[in-house]
Amino acid sequence: METTEHLCTLVANAGFSSQKQARYRLFCERFLPQLSDELRTTLTTDAATAQSFVSATLNSEFLQGQLEKFPHWYNELVDTPLSRQTYEQAWAQRGHSFSCLQDFNKALRQFRNQSMCGIIWRDFNRHADTLTTTQELTWLAEICVQAAVNFHYPLLREKHGAPCNRDHEEQPLLVLGMGKLGAGELNLSSDIDLIFAYPETGDTHGRKPVSNQEFFIFLGKALIQSLDTVTADGFVFRVDMRLRPFGESGALVSHFDALENYYQTQGREWERYAMIKARVIASSLPGEARTQLAITELYQLLSSFTYRKYVDFSVVEALRKLKQMISQEVARRKLGDDVKLGAGGIREIEFIAQAFQLIRGGRDIQLQDNRLLTVLPLLEDLRCLPEGMATQLTNAYCFLRDTEHAIQGFQDKQTQKLPSDPDQQRGIAQLMGYQDWPAFYDALNAHRNTVKAEFAAVIATPENKQSNAPVDGLWADVWHNALSEDSLLKALTDVGYEDPKRTLSAIAELRECHPVAALQPVGRERLDNFMPRLLETLGESPAPSATLERVLQLVRAVVRRSAYLLLLIENPDALRQLITLTQASPWIAEELARRPALLDELLDPRNLYHLPQKSELIDELRRTTLRIPTDDLEAQMDAIRYFRSAHALRVAACEVTGALPLMKVSDYLTWIAETLLDFVVAASWREMTERYGYPDGDERATPNFIVVGYGKLGGIELGHGSDLDLVFIHNASTTGETDGDKRGAKTLDNQTFYMRLGQKIIHLLTTRMASGALYEVDMRLRPSGNSGMLVTTLTAFTKYQQNDAWTWEHQALVRARPVAGDTELAAAFMRVREELLCSARDREKLLADVVNMRDKMRSHLGSDKDGDYTRDFHLKQDRGGIVDIEFMVQYAVLGWGHQNPGLTTYTDNIRILECLAQTGILSTQEVDDLTGAYKAFRSMGHKLTLQQKSSVIAVSELDEDIRIARDKVAKLWQKLMSTPPAGHRNND
Repeated sequence: METTEHLCTLVANAGFSSQKQARYRLFCERFLPQLSDELRTTLTTDAATAQSFVSATLNSEFLQGQLEKFPHWYNELVDTPLSRQTYEQAWAQRGHSFSCLQDFNKALRQFRNQSMCGIIWRDFNRHADTLTTTQELTWLAEICVQAAVNFHYPLLREKHGAPCNRDHEEQPLLVLGMGKLGAGELNLSSDIDLIFAYPETGDTHGRKPVSNQEFFIFLGKALIQSLDTVTADGFVFRVDMRLRPFGESGALVSHFDALENYYQTQGREWERYAMIKARVIASSLPGEARTQLAITELYQLLSSFTYRKYVDFSVVEALRKLKQMISQEVARRKLGDDVKLGAGGIREIEFIAQAFQLIRGGRDIQLQDNRLLTVLPLLEDLRCLPEGMATQLTNAYCFLRDTEHAIQGFQDKQTQKLPSDPDQQRGIAQLMGYQDWPAFYDALNAHRNTVKAEFAAVIATPENKQSNAPVDGLWADVWHNALSEDSLLKALTDVGYEDPKRTLSAIAELRECHPVAALQPVGRERLDNFMPRLLETLGESPAPSATLERVLQLVRAVVRRSAYLLLLIENPDALRQLITLTQASPWIAEELARRPALLDELLDPRNLYHLPQKSELIDELRRTTLRIPTDDLEAQMDAIRYFRSAHALRVAACEVTGALPLMKVSDYLTWIAETLLDFVVAASWREMTERYGYPDGDERATPNFIVVGYGKLGGIELGHGSDLDLVFIHNASTTGETDGDKRGAKTLDNQTFYMRLGQKIIHLLTTRMASGALYEVDMRLRPSGNSGMLVTTLTAFTKYQQNDAWTWEHQALVRARPVAGDTELAAAFMRVREELLCSARDREKLLADVVNMRDKMRSHLGSDKDGDYTRDFHLKQDRGGIVDIEFMVQYAVLGWGHQNPGLTTYTDNIRILECLAQTGILSTQEVDDLTGAYKAFRSMGHKLTLQQKSSVIAVSELDEDIRIARDKVAKLWQKLMSTPPAGHRNND
C-alpha cells in the first residue's frame, strides 16, 4: 500500500489527470502485490528506481499488461542495452525442442513480448539512444524470423525431402528484409517487409516430392503464419509481402532467374527506390558456404537493378513524381499530425537520402549503404546537401523516431499519429524531456520545418519565372471594388469580358460570402493574391465571364483550405490549365470543386495529357496502395476513389482539348474500370479467405471466380459517369465448403462464400464516402435478374441461358466479356458464350422478339412517346439513335452467328460491324453508315455529359451531320428489321 501511494504521488505531481491517476492506481494494486517485499521497498525508497518504473509503466499500457501477466519479468528488466548475442542466448534458453507448433508459437510470442518490455523500458528511460533501440528491435525481428525458419524447415524437409537443383545440391531459402528491417532501423510496432528467394529450380526427393517452388511456398506460408497470426499471446511481427515481384498477385517465392527477369523487364523506379534497403536477414541453411555464395549472387543481381554505373539523371523525373505523390498523400489524407507520413516527417528524411542514393549511388559507391544516418553525412561530403544539413536532418530524424516510439510503445499499435488525449500528450512530452505539450510541440515543429524545407529543395522542379510576376493593379481594383461601377465595367469590357455586369456580381457575391468574411489573415492574404491573378489570366480566355463562374465553384470550395490557392499562385501554368478545362467543361469544374485534391493533376501537363496503357494503370494503382495496410479498408477505398477521379479527369482533359479521340476515350475509361475491378476482387478475396478459408481447400492467389462485364463495360465503350453492368460467376463445387476449420476460422459452404464475396465487391464499389462512390453497379443482367442468385456457377449460367433466357438476354450476351478474375474460368466463359451465340435460331421469331423489345424501350424511354419525331431527339433511345444500331448488330450476331462464328469474337459494336461487312451480311455502305452514326452519336453523348446537358436535343438544334446520321439509321432499321437482309433470309 505504501509503495502504491508513493508511485501514485509521483504521477499526481507530474500533472496527470485524476482519471489517469485512478487507472495507474489500479495497475499498481494488481501488480505490486506480486513482487517481493525487497523490490517493493526499493520502489518506495530509491527515487531513481521509482522514477524509472513510473516513466516506463505509466506511458506504456502494453508494458503494464505484460508485467501483470508475467510479474517475474520485472526482475529481468535491465538498464544496459543488450547485444545480439544476448538476444540469441535468451531465445536459446527457451529450448529448441518443441512438442508442437502451438508450443513453438507460444514461446516465440512470449520471447518477443518480454524482449519488447525491456526495449520499451530502456527507451522510455533514455538508457538507450535512438539507434540502439532500432538496432535491438531489428535483432529481435531477425532472430524471430530465423527461429521460425529453423522450426518449419526440418518438418517440411522430413515430409518432402530437401529442395535441390539438378546437381542434387540443397537450395537455401533467403529471406530479404526490406525497409526499416533491412536498414537495421525497425521501430517499436513496425510490420516487417519481406521477400523470399532461392537460387535454382528443381525438386525435392522425399516421400512426398514437390518442386522447389512449392516447397519454399509451404515454408514461406508457415513462417508468415507463425509470425503474423494473432493468438492469446498476441503476435510476433506483422508481415508484409507486397514488395515482392508483381505484389500480391505474384508468386510468394521466386528463384533468382525469375527475379532477374522481372527486374530487368518490368522493374519500376519505385522498386529501385525500395531495394536500396534490402538485406538478407535469415535463411534455411544459415552459416553454410552455399548460402553465402547465394547471398552474394542475390546482392549482385539486386545491385545491378538498383544502381546505374553513372550519375543517373534519368531517375530524377520518377523521383519528382514519387515526391509529388508523397505531398499529395499528405494533403489528401490530412496527415499533418503523423510524425512519419506527415509533412516534415520521417518519410521525407528517408526520401532525401534515397533520392540521392538512386541518382549517384552507381558512381559514388559509398552511397550504396542502407543505413540512413550513415548516408546523410556522406551526402554532405558530396555537396548534395548544404553544409550543416546532415546534422540537422540527423537530429530531426532521431527526435521524430523517439517520438514515434513514445506513441507506439503506449499500446504496441502501429501508428505514428500524435495523440489528442491530454494525458498521453503530457506523457510523450515528458518522455521527450519537455515540461509540457506546447514546449514539445514547438520543438517538433522546428524539426519538421527543417525537414520540409530540405524536402522541398531536393530535385525541385525548376521555378516558373512567371509565378511571382506582378499583377496589373487594375485586377486588384476589380477584386476589391476600388473603382466606380462604370469604371469597372468599362475596364472589363476593354479586356474582353463578355458580360461585365455578371462578372462584377459574381465577384461581389464571393467577396461578401461568410467563408470569405471569416478568413484568417493568412487565408485572406492568399485569396487577395490569387483573385487578381485569376481575373488577369481569365482575360486571355475566349469567354472569361462564363468561365469565372465555373472557377468560383472551386474557389468557394477551397477558400478555407488556402493551400490550394497557393498551389495555383505558385504554378501559373496550372492556373491556365484550370481555366482551359473549366471553360471547356462544367463537368470538370464541378469535379475539381468536389475533389480539390485533383488540382495536383494540373501541375504537370505531361501527366495530365499522358495516355497510359493498362499495364501502367495497374502499376500505378499497385504503388498507390502498396503502403496502405490491408486491414485499413477506409484508406484503401479512399485511395482507389482518388485514383479513379484523377484518371477520369485526365480522360476528360484529353477529350475536351482534342488530344484523345472517342475510341481511345472509351478504351481508357474501360481500362480504369478493369484495373479497379482487379484490385477490388483481389482485396475482397484476401479478406474472405482470411476470414473463412479457401473454397474446397483450394489455396490460390486468385479466386475461382470471374466478373463478367456487360453493356458499355463489356463493349469497351464506357463513358464519363457510366455505371457497370456486372454478372458474377464461380466454378467451385456446389456441394463443397471452405477449409476455415483447418485455419482456426469459420467454415462456409461454397455458395454462401461466393455470395458474400460478391456482396463485398459491390460494397467496395458502391459505398458512398466523402469522395463519392467508386462506381454505380447494376446486377440485373444476372440469371433471373434481381430474383436470381447474386453469384452463379458457370454450369448454372449455361443451363439458364440455354433453357430459360429471353431473347433480350442473349442480345446482352453479345456485349459480355470477363473483366476480372481467374483466366481459365474466363476462357471457359468465352467458350460458353460463343456456343450460345452460335446456336441456330428461327430468324423470323428472333426478328419479332428484337423488334418487340425495341418498341417497348422506345415507348418507355424515348422522347417521342406521342409518335412525333420532329421536336426532340434522344441520342440513345429515339428512332435512329444508338440503341437502334446496337439492336441491329445484336440481331445480326444472333441470327447469323451459327454460320459465321467470327461474329462472336468481339464485344464492341464497331468491330462487330466490320465483321458484318466482311461476311456480306451487311453491305460496306450500310456498315459505313452505321459506324459513322454510332461514333457521331457517342461523341455527342460524351460532349453533352461533359457539358452537363441532357441527351435529349431539340431537332432544330441538331448539327446537320447528326441529323443525316439519324435519318440513315432510321432508314436502315426500316429496311433491315422489317425483313432479314437480302440474301440471308433463311436459316440455311
